[in-house]
Amino acid sequence: MRTPTAMIVGLVLCPCGLVLTLTGTLAPNWRQVSLIPNQPTDLILEQGIWDMCREQQSTHDRHCGQADELGYFEQVPVQVAQGLMPTSLVLTLLGLVVAALGVRCWQDQPWHLLAGIAGLVLLLSGLLSLVPVSWYTHELWALPAPASSTLVVGYSLVLSYLGSCLEILGGLALALSFHHCCKDCRAPKLPPSPVLEAGPCSTAGAYCNPWDVLEDERDGRCWNSTLPCDADL
Repeated sequence: MRTPTAMIVGLVLCPCGLVLTLTGTLAPNWRQVSLIPNQPTDLILEQGIWDMCREQQSTHDRHCGQADELGYFEQVPVQVAQGLMPTSLVLTLLGLVVAALGVRCWQDQPWHLLAGIAGLVLLLSGLLSLVPVSWYTHELWALPAPASSTLVVGYSLVLSYLGSCLEILGGLALALSFHHCCKDCRAPKLPPSPVLEAGPCSTAGAYCNPWDVLEDERDGRCWNSTLPCDADL
């Protein structure tokens, strides 16, 4: 049996979303701060949810582990992202394992119920990562930053946003498997057809008459003839 298209879409989108979300979670570039007063014009401060890096574009000199002098990591959107992003990654891994068991490409029939449950788990993981990403984007210009500096959205935030959307779409595609479960439950169950036991006469075209008085048929033998016995007339 061919794997349903919705399951294939879910198994393609969710791993892609996992990779993007993982990159966005670990990379320290949710926000870029440039044109910092009393600093070189080519200096860029990259802020993530775990680390802060300084990079001078002219020399490509990059230093991470910068001190948080403005209390950036103490802000609620950053702390919420620190808690929900790893939780989303764990749920995504769990959902992919359950989805692999539910789709069962090596079997003839997929397990629609298990695939639907995996879709709900992946949908929840996408929502858990989308919430901190959206909140951080909304508070991007309100988070602490050097005065008179320029704030720009970092690539980690964009990747996290795309990964969350892919996980949500993949989870919805797998959740469509519940439709097959409901359809199977509503389908009428037909009683099994009776199986006729083969009698002493199994040859096509043979006639048998237990009340026949012929000597040949008294012994239970039947003629392999298309004509009926004389007692059948």
